[in-house]
Amino acid sequence: MTTKNMTHRIEQLWKEWLDTSERLQGLLHEQTVALTMRDAPRLEKLQPAIDSVVEKLGAVDSEAVAWGKKLAVSLGCEPSLRGLTQVLEKADAQRLQQVANRVIVAERQASQVMKKNRSLIENELEHIGGTLALIAREASVPTNPYPRPATATHAVVMNAVA
Repeated sequence: MTTKNMTHRIEQLWKEWLDTSERLQGLLHEQTVALTMRDAPRLEKLQPAIDSVVEKLGAVDSEAVAWGKKLAVSLGCEPSLRGLTQVLEKADAQRLQQVANRVIVAERQASQVMKKNRSLIENELEHIGGTLALIAREASVPTNPYPRPATATHAVVMNAVA
């Protein structure tokens, strides 16, 4: 396979990664809405889809890395984006760098939304934990609908002794 074909394949994989990451962004934003609305059924429905898209991103990323390593070996350079862009033809290097920059930006955006959603989940769990602690504390306090006054008991004991 020629250098141009290998470079083109890496570009295709990264574009596929970008398309998949757009789907992930949409799902993550839906997850944010569901978390905010405390819509548990919707969250349960979204999670498998999110997991599937993240898995696909990982597979595409692994394939792109493998192709990048093959290209680097064929060109005799360091297996990194910088190494590849230094030895590729200028036009190919620029295209590859442009797509790589878009991938980096998309990854950062997805990470930020995931971090925000994780924070929302943690806050919700803390709220639930606090609520459960209050319920447990109240449940442990004995409640008697007919409490006896302490003075009446004391008076009965005193009368029995007298």
